[in-house]
Amino acid sequence: MSNTRRQWIRNVSLATIGLAGAGKLEARNRIEDWWIDETESDWVRIGSNENPYGPSEITAREMAKAIKASNRYPREVSGSLRKALADKFGLSEDHVLTGAGSSELLGVVAAYAAIKPGNAVAAHPTFRLWFSAAERLGLTIKSVPCTTDKYHDLPAMKAAMNDDTRMVYIVNPHNPTGTVLGDAALRSFVSDASQKSVVLLDEAYTEYSDAKTLADMVAGNKNIVVAKTFSKIYGMAGARVGFVLAHPETIAKLSAYMPWANAGPSAVSLAGALAALTDEDFVKMTRRKTDETRAMVAASFRQMNIPMTQSSTSFLYYDCTALRQNLDERSEASRISGVRTFENNTPWRRTSIGTMDEMKKFIKVVEGCRA
Repeated sequence: MSNTRRQWIRNVSLATIGLAGAGKLEARNRIEDWWIDETESDWVRIGSNENPYGPSEITAREMAKAIKASNRYPREVSGSLRKALADKFGLSEDHVLTGAGSSELLGVVAAYAAIKPGNAVAAHPTFRLWFSAAERLGLTIKSVPCTTDKYHDLPAMKAAMNDDTRMVYIVNPHNPTGTVLGDAALRSFVSDASQKSVVLLDEAYTEYSDAKTLADMVAGNKNIVVAKTFSKIYGMAGARVGFVLAHPETIAKLSAYMPWANAGPSAVSLAGALAALTDEDFVKMTRRKTDETRAMVAASFRQMNIPMTQSSTSFLYYDCTALRQNLDERSEASRISGVRTFENNTPWRRTSIGTMDEMKKFIKVVEGCRA
């Protein structure tokens, strides 16, 4: 094995584990940092787009039962989950790869795309957790500003692509802005862009909106990868279950970047994910309550003349320019972890939609910042 090849493998390993302790110090200073250590029960935690209602009772019950089988490797359950996911999206099991949350798999796709040095095209702002791994592996991030109304600027992203583009990253519905791209325009863009590079579609929030999945495109296109998760509407953020859908040949190549493919989720997490797929009532309840609570917050923001995007997700993106006091500081002082920024030197903030009571408490803090 050549020294160059050894170094590349070393870089992949270091990027995957986040450079251990050194990465922790760096991560604490990132503007999108979401590792908040507020374990006290009186904190309102509305900063990480977590589902405040989950997991469902059915999911929790199956997870509890699975503890007894945790002395065994969950090969059969892993296969059952992949089969269930394949059936849900009209694919076969060899189109599915699972991981410990979709974040792990975003990094795996970035590593796959970085076989050759080049660039990755992404919107700005956007979900950035995979950026550091991609950059360590040799990809330069080409950030394309969103439109003035905070949508992906698809024409500009297409124009940013060149012969060195290895990956294009799209989050739809978008994190952090909550906007949703039109299905026809997105499909056209993905079809064209995938002729030149890998297109990674992050669909973490589709279940909160009327956005259509592009999973049906993967069977006939080896350059399209769709990433999805159980962390959001299924209420399993801490259980760490995510998956990607792609062409079987692409799944095989992605699997080669994992020490043990499909082994990331635990026996307990897998059991929970299987159960979650059957609990449509919980999904409907979560979306209904989220829609109602988001509408309440949006109405309050309009009364306070606070600009915001047209969100179709479990969070809101809004402009704090009109506030006279620092919302970040006032929220922390009120034991609310819920104000996140994805852009330096900007008044725009993202806050998750918690329960109705949690959001009413947050609204009071926002109102106090106007004085």
